[in-house]
Amino acid sequence: MNPKMNEKVTNIAQFVVLLIFGILLMIPFIWMVSVGFDRTANITLPFPPRLIPEEVASFNYKIVFENGRLVQSYLNSAIVTISSVLLQVFASLLAGYAFSKGTFKYKKLLFLLVLCTLMIPMEPRLIPLYTLFNKVDLLNTFWPLILPTVINGMLIFLCKQFFDQLPSTLREAAQIDGAGEFRIFFTVYLPLAGPIAATMVILSFIWSWNDFMWPLVVLSDQDLHTVPLYLSSFALENGTSLAGLTMALATVSILPIIVLYLFLQRYIIQSIALSGVKGE
Repeated sequence: MNPKMNEKVTNIAQFVVLLIFGILLMIPFIWMVSVGFDRTANITLPFPPRLIPEEVASFNYKIVFENGRLVQSYLNSAIVTISSVLLQVFASLLAGYAFSKGTFKYKKLLFLLVLCTLMIPMEPRLIPLYTLFNKVDLLNTFWPLILPTVINGMLIFLCKQFFDQLPSTLREAAQIDGAGEFRIFFTVYLPLAGPIAATMVILSFIWSWNDFMWPLVVLSDQDLHTVPLYLSSFALENGTSLAGLTMALATVSILPIIVLYLFLQRYIIQSIALSGVKGE
């Protein structure tokens, strides 16, 4: 067998293997959508699980959309998520640029401290954060969901790696022209940071939109509940498990993430590849 044929067979085999794994990963999502369209799923959860509904109906989705709390929870999640994403991405870009191109004392030590925050999970921070926001009387508002997310060690690290691969000669040339650091960042480096910014938007959006534990701790008013909290309260109603309604709501709740990913997916591989290359 000639080399070209070997390469073709290898590519086909790789494609088939990836296709199989892709289908396996999609099965839970397909099952979720199927249960949402299954009229009998609210009586008893189909067992064994089936991918094709026994009685196809839009009954569950009608109930979900007729419930006013869904719209309110979507609005709440949108306010929290959009605010968190904008602040988090902007702060991470500034910090990543400073750690990559800046020259200041203790830069390596400060960056090491930022990386150390990645080893601290949310659970140990719950009580200190709760105490802090309780003292400033901000509990049961959106501020506890927005402010702690502004500084994110992972996103700062990704930004630094991205800016590292951009040539420092751009900064030096701008300095010769008399530009300050903020002008250099906004006019020279920020326009080149589209790929990493898009990736951070996706990651930040997913983290904020899916956050459950922290909103559960700080939000006591149902009118302020986000989508995950509403989904949790919807899962069990009047002591009866409403699997079909829950799955329909879960399908609706992830639509914003899917739409955002479809719009920005082309930037992900590009930004990750560039972030892993060290520039001069």
